[in-house]
Amino acid sequence: MKEPDQHAPSREAMPDSMDDGNEAVFREGGRDFLVAFYAALRNLKLYPVENVQVQRALDDVSDTARVLLDVEPELEVRVSGEFIFVNSTRLRLALDNYSTFSHILTTLRECGVGAVHVEKAVERREWQIFLALVLSTAESESDGFDEMQKKMAEGGVTRIDIEAPWETTTYEDAEERKRAAKRTYEQSVAVTKEVINSVRMGRSASVKKVKRAVQNIVDQVLQNETSIVGLTTIRDYDQYTFNHSVNVCIFSVSIGKRLALSKLQLYDLGLAALLHDVGKSRVPLEVLNKDGALSDGEWRIIQAHPWLGVLTLFALRGYGEIPYRGIIVAYEHHMKIDLTGYPRTIRKRDLSVYSKIVAVADGFDAATSRRVYQTVPIQADEVLREMWENRRRGYDPVLVKSLINLLGVYPVGTCVVLDTYELAIVHGANSDVTQLNRPVVRVVCTAEGARLDPGPLVDLAEVDANGAHKKSIIKVTDPAKYGINPSDYFV
Repeated sequence: MKEPDQHAPSREAMPDSMDDGNEAVFREGGRDFLVAFYAALRNLKLYPVENVQVQRALDDVSDTARVLLDVEPELEVRVSGEFIFVNSTRLRLALDNYSTFSHILTTLRECGVGAVHVEKAVERREWQIFLALVLSTAESESDGFDEMQKKMAEGGVTRIDIEAPWETTTYEDAEERKRAAKRTYEQSVAVTKEVINSVRMGRSASVKKVKRAVQNIVDQVLQNETSIVGLTTIRDYDQYTFNHSVNVCIFSVSIGKRLALSKLQLYDLGLAALLHDVGKSRVPLEVLNKDGALSDGEWRIIQAHPWLGVLTLFALRGYGEIPYRGIIVAYEHHMKIDLTGYPRTIRKRDLSVYSKIVAVADGFDAATSRRVYQTVPIQADEVLREMWENRRRGYDPVLVKSLINLLGVYPVGTCVVLDTYELAIVHGANSDVTQLNRPVVRVVCTAEGARLDPGPLVDLAEVDANGAHKKSIIKVTDPAKYGINPSDYFV
């Protein structure tokens, strides 16, 4: 396979909001906003809310926030370590703003707040209630994050939301890495289940929760990729729809990372991936879960789910919460690169690179999962080979190669027999792309048949003093034959 240029995503694939000019806007405007935020807190502490200086300070907060909200539909202020980020742009610390930034960092930490999210339609009244709660919570002795959230809801603050700090550990401990990844995965599945069931029941769904879940997945992929990708081996037969959506999100973000997408672009891609199949929530369950061949009429209903996804996401869009790119992905992810898929299109079109990424992730996870009508999943290495060799499948070969670089020739979770007759589970792809056929594996069973819990990790690229590989893979095998569940080694 020819190695693709993985660092040259097309310019047309870049969301408009990612233009380099916006970084300067958020650096300058973010500083003005934080100065106004600090002044409002200081004045609220010194004077009653009716005071003219307090009212003027609240006006300044509202006005400086509006400048940023005119550029992007949401304003995010996040604290991480000793830094403050405004919409992922790190603000520079200088002598003239040191006291301001330091005070805001300290205050938000005392409130247990890691990030503040503000929507476009925020009202001045909400700023007043929110700032007063920040002040009172920071001055209280107890951990008041939960209480602050409760009081914000009681006060009708619906367009300002707070978030606890992200995991900031470097995950030096393997068990902590696994726990952090598991928390993110379980929360994401729960959020996806809530959204899809809400849509199916005709209730409103919380896009905010979906966005938080995607942010956590992106954070895990960037810091802790092996652990979070390992959890895609979880195959819950009864929750296929929800696990599938989360798996596709993880695979898509990981592919996007290899294409050198920015963090904000990964957020957009992850959101599109998590909601790519939301249209299936409007397909009757008796059709979606039919055990057996579909009739022509039932197949037409299934083929309508991209359109149904578009309608659903438009209904959820609200104040720009669902980017148009996510709606396009819901529509295009089954089209194939030669446009022979569905929905059929009359005019020739260039598919979004996000749609192509999600199509690859979706195709791989679907083929390797057990479902009502596919009780025996295909082995992951066979799926990758078919996706690469059979161009009629309609996948972009560059993106399939990126998936292979992520998972290796033997994907994570694959059960293999070694030439030592030991049984092993693939733990991760080799970091050396020339050694993709020699992954890192976890030995789970000795040559004599004794189970190891947990067994040692072995890099199959290791060689002995004579330059020969110490261990090699003989073949792939079905873990069910040995009573092994690969996901047990990642949770």
